[in-house]
Amino acid sequence: MMILIHFTFQLTHAQREDIATCQTTYGKTILLSVGGATYSEGGFSDPTSAVTAANNIWAIFGPSVSGSTANRPFGSSVIDGFDFDFESTVSNMAPFANQLRSLMDADTATSGKKWFLTAAPQCPYPDSADNLMLDGAVFFDAIWVQFYNNYCGIQSFVAGTTTQNDFNFDIWDNWAKTVSLNPAVKVLLGVPGSSSAAGSGYETGSALEEVIAYCEGFSSFGGVMSWDMSQIYANSEFLEGVYSDLAGGGLALASSPTTEPIKALAPTTTFVTITTAISTTPSAATTTAPSGSGIVDQWGQCGGIGYTGSTICAAPYTCVENSVWWSQCE
Repeated sequence: MMILIHFTFQLTHAQREDIATCQTTYGKTILLSVGGATYSEGGFSDPTSAVTAANNIWAIFGPSVSGSTANRPFGSSVIDGFDFDFESTVSNMAPFANQLRSLMDADTATSGKKWFLTAAPQCPYPDSADNLMLDGAVFFDAIWVQFYNNYCGIQSFVAGTTTQNDFNFDIWDNWAKTVSLNPAVKVLLGVPGSSSAAGSGYETGSALEEVIAYCEGFSSFGGVMSWDMSQIYANSEFLEGVYSDLAGGGLALASSPTTEPIKALAPTTTFVTITTAISTTPSAATTTAPSGSGIVDQWGQCGGIGYTGSTICAAPYTCVENSVWWSQCE
């Protein structure tokens, strides 16, 4: 099992070297997260453009090639894979993802390096943004499902029952076993790192422990993802609690690097995702609105089937539809 923590930052020259240090000294797996909540370009106009973009991304962040003229913001440091965090409709992403997968697999065949391809869909299934990739079109190693800011988030979990009405980890487990191109893909429980990290879905203590214990009953369960490190850092003992909850289920936890690919998910895998200029995901802080004003804070629900609350977002945010069940202020 593993814990994934999202970091969002820009790298200085000195920090470029930190990537290699994190990998070799601390056993971290570094993924480049592409997209984000504020990404609005909609993907690619055609498959050819998507493949070209994948080749460019590979030249910029993949293995350094002698004589290449590609601009490399991380210098000689090489990441370990790519993550897709799209939260609005995107086109021709399957050709983009498959080209990256092909380039990674080819490099593995020659160098032996392990590469990873992941995605972070929201919990409503099928995911409105990523479904064309998730629908048996792309070989993913893992997905970190965002079980927050939606009706199917962990706030909807009902303790003491094996049948859940809204909390739908079982549906994602079924996706892993029957739809995924990789039948060994792992599904991670995505949770907010604090009450200010998302509009809904934050749980801690015994409530989170019960959710994790429930998810451990599914063979596709791969661990916990938490958004994001800045929130966790300010939320004392949250991360320790998650580790304890996982260990309490009999899962082995360690800090040494894994030597196996995520498709055989070893318990020692720890991931760090870097969001660069090509992915402008903001830190998920909330905007405070006057109590009782009828104004919805950032990431709060503002629409969806059955929703009866306010549809007015705090400035400068607007109400964005993520599914027929959920719209939120972004």
